[in-house]
Amino acid sequence: MPSEQLQAAIEAAHAAAEVIQGLYRRNLEVTIKADKSPVTEADLRAETAIRQILRARFPEYGFYGEETGRHAMDADSIWLVDPIDGTKSFVRECPFFSTQIALLRGGRLVLGVSCASAYGEMAWAEHGGGAFLDGQPLRVSAVDELGAAILSTGNLKSLAASSADWSRFGALVGRVNRLRGYGDFLHYHLLARGALDAVLESDINILDIAALTVIVREAGGSVTDLAGAEIGLESTTVLATNGALHAPILKAMRR
Repeated sequence: MPSEQLQAAIEAAHAAAEVIQGLYRRNLEVTIKADKSPVTEADLRAETAIRQILRARFPEYGFYGEETGRHAMDADSIWLVDPIDGTKSFVRECPFFSTQIALLRGGRLVLGVSCASAYGEMAWAEHGGGAFLDGQPLRVSAVDELGAAILSTGNLKSLAASSADWSRFGALVGRVNRLRGYGDFLHYHLLARGALDAVLESDINILDIAALTVIVREAGGSVTDLAGAEIGLESTTVLATNGALHAPILKAMRR
């Protein structure tokens, strides 16, 4: 039975989806934030809808939103929210964007909802409760050899900036069966349902991957940063795998 927190997060994701889909392909004005990322009316209104629902149910929880920042971060439980992860795709009318809602409790990610409204799917998971995509259980693949693996990548800008790191990545690419770049929420959903075997990114924000981390883990996979450390608020890199391939890929990428 889903917890009250998971039910509220799913409800909040649905509320955000209504806002987002109502504004999608409406040629909205784009504002560039200080970090040079874009924001639209849809981002702001979707985060407001999410926050209203979560704060009404759990007023004592902290809240870290992509658009409204950090609030009550000393709370034991903190909501992590990106109303539109993939705003650049949203602006360019490409359906590869999603709403990400996660719960951090006692410093550990315990709940995640990933809603891709334009793409037409929602994944969710809760610690100890398994992972689901549109109500169907998720399970990672059983591939245990790099030579049979499908690896998907996202933003690799900082990895490419280091000749040594880029060389290690190139060697890894030569060892896997296929390389793809599905990006954003999509390759994590594919990983969790066993359609590919590993995801590697070098330039992420915790709000991009918090919910997806829980979903992949509850589907039987493993998620760390590229140094093998636990994913946390300050993480900027990620390796997500089916578990069996985690150690070999970390070894291949280790400095």
